[in-house]
Amino acid sequence: MSDPRYSPPAIEQIDAPTLARMLQGPPGLWLIDVRTEQEWAIARIEGARLLDDALEGEIEALPRDTPLVFQCHHGIRSQQAALHFARRGFTRLFNLAGGIEAWSRLVDPSVPRY
Repeated sequence: MSDPRYSPPAIEQIDAPTLARMLQGPPGLWLIDVRTEQEWAIARIEGARLLDDALEGEIEALPRDTPLVFQCHHGIRSQQAALHFARRGFTRLFNLAGGIEAWSRLVDPSVPRY
């Protein structure tokens, strides 16, 4: 049963241009793609890492204030993934609103849309 006094940190919704600026900033940001391997084969954001069991283990070993950005196709699955890591104590969590679809439309049209 969850503690009613516990409130997980808010997941900050960011748009694709904001993510592009963040990726140009200081190192340390983790961009985590929560889509399927089939979707990953179609399109990806440079620098993203596909979430699998091995990567989840790497993330679990990180300091809890490491900035983590989650992305999927439209931003729904990535929001759920961010909440999962909020429950594990991470405090700097971001969700790419609109997902890779928004990235393709607003930042990098060379990334295929599907």
